[in-house]
Amino acid sequence: MEKPRSARKAKGDGHLRRAEILRAAEAIFVRDGHEGATIRKIADEVGVSSTALYMHFRDKDQILREICQGAMAIMLANNTEISRQPIDAVARVRMMLQAYMDFGLQNPNAYRLVFCNTVDEAATGPTELVGDLGSQTYERFESVVTELAGEGRLRYGDARTATQMLWMACHGLVALRITRPTFEWQSAAELAAAMLDSLLHGLVTD
Repeated sequence: MEKPRSARKAKGDGHLRRAEILRAAEAIFVRDGHEGATIRKIADEVGVSSTALYMHFRDKDQILREICQGAMAIMLANNTEISRQPIDAVARVRMMLQAYMDFGLQNPNAYRLVFCNTVDEAATGPTELVGDLGSQTYERFESVVTELAGEGRLRYGDARTATQMLWMACHGLVALRITRPTFEWQSAAELAAAMLDSLLHGLVTD
């Protein structure tokens, strides 16, 4: 049976339909991959015709790019805001890592598209803008870790090593939680707190 189409939104509500398309496309890209995520599938999920969808997006690659850009823009805004707070660098590092994990766990489809795709899948979507947003997001985080290194507070390695290790650890928690949903995980809050305590207490001197 054909899925009933959503009621046409009133004039001026195009941004709502656009957001609806992006949300539906996130799940379809994750489930079916880039090749399997056709315009027809996305349109059917939203309940519109393919023609109506093309009124909002040129093609599916534009949809994928906007999903990735939106995710990275939120992460950049989080890191920029936290990096400017007049508090100890360790507290800012912890807040950035917590914000990163919170975003990933609350937006699993967008996170998987940005950080869990294979190289071939990812290459078709992100643009220079996505890469630039990602670089700026990483640089905000690395700059705060570099403060710790400059203060002589790192027990091991240099700022670059510490930055990458912290990111890798948080990515591992998020990726496992969202790709292995049937495992009997402890609560995300408990796991994140325990991991951050362990990482920062082991990495940073008092």
